[in-house]
Amino acid sequence: MHLGMAGQVAVVTGGSRGIGRAVVEELLAEGVRVATGSRHPEDLAGIDAPPGHLLALPLDVTAVDSIETFVAAVAEAWGPVHMLVNNAGKAYPGSFATLSDQDWQNDINVKLMAQVRMCRRVLREMPDGGRIVNLTAIFGKQPNPRFFASSVNRAACSSFTKTLAKELAPRNIRVNAVSIGFVHSGQWEGQPDTFFTGLIEEFRVPLGRFGEAAEASRPIVFLLSEAASYLTGVVLDVDGGMAAYL
Repeated sequence: MHLGMAGQVAVVTGGSRGIGRAVVEELLAEGVRVATGSRHPEDLAGIDAPPGHLLALPLDVTAVDSIETFVAAVAEAWGPVHMLVNNAGKAYPGSFATLSDQDWQNDINVKLMAQVRMCRRVLREMPDGGRIVNLTAIFGKQPNPRFFASSVNRAACSSFTKTLAKELAPRNIRVNAVSIGFVHSGQWEGQPDTFFTGLIEEFRVPLGRFGEAAEASRPIVFLLSEAASYLTGVVLDVDGGMAAYL
């Protein structure tokens, strides 16, 4: 798309699979130097990146020490970090009756607190004019007990995004979120076609299909670009029309 980001530095969490990998590839195509952290950094070996443009390191976004080691390595290699995409996440399914305290804590750590901790650390390396995109889910604004923990904690992620956007606006650091519906990603791997069809019918997805990872990565990269220079505190739905709220 040639969005004028060539030569800048981006950090993408969970970049080895699904949406995160698509974001990495999209940014590399824009000439961005991309540092990505994952529990499976070896999965990035097949990405076609110009020499010196891809840094793949281990990262556990639920561990403060791992975040510190990862971001420090990026800063040492490339200097200031201009963009952050908080993509890493994991679902902890269950009803209110079945979710344990540990399930709740795990879900909070991998969703809300991962974004809080990554932003806190990366902001030490981010100059004025930086950009942050947090991934969340439409269940944060359209709660469903089938996705109980996600419904609660993704609402917190959206609030975190909007609140941080207000605090960082004087530095012209824009903070936005992309709210995902049903998009093919690592959490859905191995499911039969009937599983996807069932969810599409149950949740009445107007476009009648799951989205592809690239269909989520393009709006994310747009929000990182100067084409979105007057957007901050936005939570953008990428859901095939699934959300029923106004």
